[in-house]
Amino acid sequence: MRGSSPTSLESRHRLSFNNEDTSKRRFLRSRVFKDGDRSLYRSSMDRIFSFKFPTLKLVMVIIIIGAFFTFLRSPSIHETDHLSRSHPRSNLVNKWIRDKFGIDQSYTSHLDIDWDEVSAAVERLTDRDEYKGIGLLNFNEEEIDQWKLLLPDAEHVVLVTDYVSLNDTWETLYPEWLDEEEEFDIPTCPTLPKIHFLGKPRLDLIVVKLPCDKSKNWARDIARFHLQLEAARVAATAKGYHPVHILLITECFPTPNLFTCKELIVREGNAWLYKPNLNKLREKLNLPVGSCELAVPLKTEENWNSGNARREAYATILHSAYVYVCGAIAAAQSIRMAGSTRDLVILVDETISDYHRGGLQEAGWKIHTIQRIRNPKAERDAYNEWNYSKFRLWQLTDYDKIIFIDADLLILRNIDFLFEMPEISATGNNATLFNSGVMVIEPSNCTFQLLMDHINEIESYNGGDQGYLNEIFTWWHRIPKHMNFLKHFWIGDEPEKKEMKTRLFGADPPVLYVLHYLGLKPWLCFRDYDCNWNVDILQEFASDVAHRTWWKVHDAMPENLQKYCLLRSKQKAALEWDRRQAEKGNYSDGHWRIKIQDPRLTTCFEDFCFWESMLWHWGEKNWTDNATSTQPPPPPSTQTASLSSL
Repeated sequence: MRGSSPTSLESRHRLSFNNEDTSKRRFLRSRVFKDGDRSLYRSSMDRIFSFKFPTLKLVMVIIIIGAFFTFLRSPSIHETDHLSRSHPRSNLVNKWIRDKFGIDQSYTSHLDIDWDEVSAAVERLTDRDEYKGIGLLNFNEEEIDQWKLLLPDAEHVVLVTDYVSLNDTWETLYPEWLDEEEEFDIPTCPTLPKIHFLGKPRLDLIVVKLPCDKSKNWARDIARFHLQLEAARVAATAKGYHPVHILLITECFPTPNLFTCKELIVREGNAWLYKPNLNKLREKLNLPVGSCELAVPLKTEENWNSGNARREAYATILHSAYVYVCGAIAAAQSIRMAGSTRDLVILVDETISDYHRGGLQEAGWKIHTIQRIRNPKAERDAYNEWNYSKFRLWQLTDYDKIIFIDADLLILRNIDFLFEMPEISATGNNATLFNSGVMVIEPSNCTFQLLMDHINEIESYNGGDQGYLNEIFTWWHRIPKHMNFLKHFWIGDEPEKKEMKTRLFGADPPVLYVLHYLGLKPWLCFRDYDCNWNVDILQEFASDVAHRTWWKVHDAMPENLQKYCLLRSKQKAALEWDRRQAEKGNYSDGHWRIKIQDPRLTTCFEDFCFWESMLWHWGEKNWTDNATSTQPPPPPSTQTASLSSL
């Protein structure tokens, strides 16, 4: 048991991993509503049946039942939880209607079609007079008749599909946890109903009307996704060389990595006309329907070559944080040590000095200077104020595929095979969400514009770019967690689990593909031990074994690049402050007793080097270290080999 720190710790940014308290409060509120529903219903019915006149009784029964259903459907009753948008009462109502009338309301689109918009989109189909067949999905009889008037010479084929089972939800497609090692079970995805129609007509145009209930989480509406997926499947079955177009009628933007904006011919209001690349579409449809199965096998072929390596690159981004320069240099070193020869591209803003840019270039990174993008929902000077700058990755259109990596991780094994994967391929995070620390993207200026168009309306669950991207790209493909393995011990981890993680952190040859360093970064600690041990709330990120793994990569860097990992005086003071707090708390791990041998302790490259004096006023309110408040001057430069030539 470690002791508690006697004083408040200097504020640091850290991750939040669960919403258990929030969920409990939500559950209690839900129970209050349920109890209220039942008591309201019982007292109302008791009063009804106390009436003497049968006709009046009947009228009052109808009124009360109608009011009850209205109460059930009221948006004020349905709480909107980001991670799980389940509505038990509305689901019960939908089930009753589906059982009684054979209609699933979640498939119903209430959009009043603007046929002028549709006509304008169809006008772009220059060969429409030669169309043999038009597939119509999710339209009513009146709308089908309108299509017959619009394109009278083609055969109009009504496409029919069964509804998705009520037992299958978005959480079924995107479970929070997957048995990737298949220790207990083989993960399998549910089978969604397929479209069926009579005969085998040639379909030149497939038209779908999509639901878009903005009072709910429409982007994770399984009915809406099912209709898009089946339209894509029908298009992908086309034989021969004739092109197939897909026209989606919807007021919400279609799934952007199923129907890409590069394939969008025209948008006229709520009419979105696409000419999909059928080969790429078939490749996507061969992947699991969700993250319920791995899209990449746990054991996969590392020496993969797409034949188009010059159009593929690794990329990262540095904005407002030159302290990550050392991490980016080490990441580049690890990529080259793993055997990849792909381009390395780094986005930097004006806050990254010429000196630090020089180090990044020597490490092999190709520098792209960007203008930062402000998160409009962030507070001034908050950690997430500029993290929407990551959207600039989609402007790297010199490349077809990008593997984005955070600057605080190491590539331990070659992951070039991920270039075969489509956008978005990533590891799972919380609930139905992916972790954006390692992800495959496909640069496109129109996708960048899509991201920019919605920054004022879309809420990010974590206030950052990861939450926002999860709202745009709700359809994503799960890669094994070994390809973005977090340096973190969960509170509930059993000793065997912790031992397993520790073995993975230090395995030689490596088992993990990517090791992602959470908490205080290795280059901001002394090399002697992981400094997360000295901070109570950060001990869940502490691992001396993982720490040593990072320093092995550091030591393999050319000596001229190691200078970018020197410690500032202020950081030395912070580390000593944390050590003293651990000593006062008598932390049982005992790392605070270790005498520092790291030569960086006595190496100074700033004008002010007496860091011990900073501790005299450390932690006092409104205290600043004016002596080191500006960016440090560059150390003297020496010439050695760069990573790009190794």
